[in-house]
Amino acid sequence: MRSRYSAYALVNADYLLDTWHPSTAPGSLELGATQWKGLDVLHSQHTPDAGVVEFVARYKVNGKAEKLHEISRFVREQGRWYYVDGHEPQAS
Repeated sequence: MRSRYSAYALVNADYLLDTWHPSTAPGSLELGATQWKGLDVLHSQHTPDAGVVEFVARYKVNGKAEKLHEISRFVREQGRWYYVDGHEPQAS
């Protein structure tokens, strides 16, 4: 998760696509002018071949502060971790 956040901050679309599971990966990414400001991992759990990470990423777009709160799913195949998908947590 941290490496994918860093790739977004460094505008490294190739790394993001390489670490996205082929079953859900987009054909391309347009990263735009987002300024990433920080990542807080709230919770993570994993087995040898699957994992879930809940995080909040802070960023700015056109000077306006925003945040992304997501629960992401990952799978491990042939020794490599891949991002599968994510969703916003349910409101309490």
